[in-house]
Amino acid sequence: MTAKRINLALQGGGAHGAFTWGVLDYFLEDNRFVIDGLTGTSAGAMNAVVLASGFQENGVDGAREKLEEFWRQVSQHAFLSPIKRSPIDIALGHWSLDFSPSFLAFELLSRFSSPYEFNPLNINPLRDVVESIVDFDRVHRCSKLKLFVAATNVFTGKIRVFSEKDVTLDAVMASACLPHLFQAVEIDGEPYWDGGYMGNPPIYPLFYNTGTPDVVLIQINPIERRETPKTAREILNRLNEITFNSTLLRELRAVDFVSRLIEDGKLSQDEYMKVFIHRVTTDELKPLQASSKVNAEWAFLKELKAMGRRAAETWIDSHFDDIGKRSTVDLRGEFG
Repeated sequence: MTAKRINLALQGGGAHGAFTWGVLDYFLEDNRFVIDGLTGTSAGAMNAVVLASGFQENGVDGAREKLEEFWRQVSQHAFLSPIKRSPIDIALGHWSLDFSPSFLAFELLSRFSSPYEFNPLNINPLRDVVESIVDFDRVHRCSKLKLFVAATNVFTGKIRVFSEKDVTLDAVMASACLPHLFQAVEIDGEPYWDGGYMGNPPIYPLFYNTGTPDVVLIQINPIERRETPKTAREILNRLNEITFNSTLLRELRAVDFVSRLIEDGKLSQDEYMKVFIHRVTTDELKPLQASSKVNAEWAFLKELKAMGRRAAETWIDSHFDDIGKRSTVDLRGEFG
């Protein structure tokens, strides 16, 4: 069987990025796909550069090994953090930190103090993890797949997309820089924040830089919830989900608009590529509280990985034959 070519778009979402790890691991293991392009933001950007580095070093096996090594190191660094689940959370079987005194204290501090005040040394353990795992020289030499990492320019409010040729450690950290937690990352004399504000993830680089029409979105943040948030934490969580999905929704509407013009004969398919959108996600993520995004316990990360593998297997079984033929997401029905 000839492997099918796909592009992957990886959302950010803190520790929930381990779900994406599971999806990637299954896709790589399945061996029926060739990845042409990867675009990612925040945790999605980290998954993307780790995969690219490992792939350039030792193909599919190298990519899978690097991803596991990355998430294991994330967990090991988190073990030393004072921000952990409370005995109440553990007793209730919650992966959230909603009853953790250290988490609640830090959450309160971050609302009244900036990272320039409570973290003047700009300490970020994730930076050390990425630096130890990713060989950026290998990423720059990666010729078998296109890589795109997004960050938000603080001065202009515009998105900046770094390609595999100019992705650096700073670019990855900028892509994951939540402004209430970390100081802005300076690149070329300009400050950058989390790319999710302007693209979570951006998918347009895939249209312009690969000839592959199929884009598989690995979605962490739910677009729709059918209940009204009522507590302060629920409201903040839903606002964050809406904010970080807004630019993605605009891009998907644009894809649908161009597709309709092609179908109606108003645009030539010789000049415009009809894009097929697919999505791997799971309802298992929806019950998880926002605070679980900072929970990097190994048991939790492994559970998220298992969710990702199950979701990937289900999606491939249902939609493998659709790759190259049609979208498996009803863009008009969901986002029109």
